[in-house]
Amino acid sequence: MTDSLALHRSLLTFDTHIDIPWPHGPAFLDHTSRRVDLPKMQRGHLAAGCFVAYVPQGPRTDEANQAAFARAIDMLRAIRAMGGSAARVCDSAAAIEQAHRDGITAIVPAVENGHACGGDPARLRAFRDLGARYLTLTHNGHNALADSSNPRPDLGDTAEEHGGLSPLGHQTISELNRLGMLVDIAHVSKATMLQAAMASRTPVVSTHSCIRALCDNPRNLDDEQLDALRDTGGVVQVTAVPHFLRAGGKESQVTLADHADHIAYAVQRIGIEHVGISSDFDGGGGFSGWRHAGECANVTAELLRRGFGAREIGLLWGGNFLRVLRLAEQRAG
Repeated sequence: MTDSLALHRSLLTFDTHIDIPWPHGPAFLDHTSRRVDLPKMQRGHLAAGCFVAYVPQGPRTDEANQAAFARAIDMLRAIRAMGGSAARVCDSAAAIEQAHRDGITAIVPAVENGHACGGDPARLRAFRDLGARYLTLTHNGHNALADSSNPRPDLGDTAEEHGGLSPLGHQTISELNRLGMLVDIAHVSKATMLQAAMASRTPVVSTHSCIRALCDNPRNLDDEQLDALRDTGGVVQVTAVPHFLRAGGKESQVTLADHADHIAYAVQRIGIEHVGISSDFDGGGGFSGWRHAGECANVTAELLRRGFGAREIGLLWGGNFLRVLRLAEQRAG
């Protein structure tokens, strides 16, 4: 364990999807009962995390659209307020790497659910100005941009609404590309994912999904989707949600080995350069051995046990995601 811990401490470990409490906001600097706070990140040597402004799907009335946008702005401001002497809000790959060199935890804002735009891609500028680095196109339920992997009959959803991306969804991807924000295809339907991968001039990512060949859940990516990520330079960040890792899995039943199985499958299928790690902590993620940010070193130990080397583990823990962030910055404008 000593060698694995030393390796873990040396890495720029980057969890690409963490939720925050709302409407009260995170008490991030203090010890809390949540799965992620600054003391836990420090104890688990988690160097960086994407903290998301999550907006649930709702009606698409003018009033609801404005409320969704306002919530996202308020949440992004709360995420920015998490910075301090030991944590730094970072909005570029270079800033994240500099924070790591300085021994400071990197806080990276993001937005989950394109409904947060309120039907207007021009509003993405406000998100980027507050540091957001990606937009998850949908959540549970179709929206004005695209079809979701999990339709919401309670909102009137049928199996498909747009057949993938809507015209507004294509406009949104173009604007995300222009702003240097990543297109996150977690939560979208297969048709949406494949279309987004082709439409975006920057590789798309799934910031928190698992592998459908190992667990048949609509939120997981099948082999065709994995191949599309490989062919377009994208990344799947294998997440810690128990029922994405094992059918019917509960937190106490799912283990580090289950998580590593999904990583190993994806690596074998599409190559080490297209796979990463995320938790979805405080949004459903967590299992035996990786219940909170303080236990991140256990993931590294399991990957070492599986035969992954230091370079490979570095790519999985953040190197691959930083690559696509840099590409998005280079291709912006």
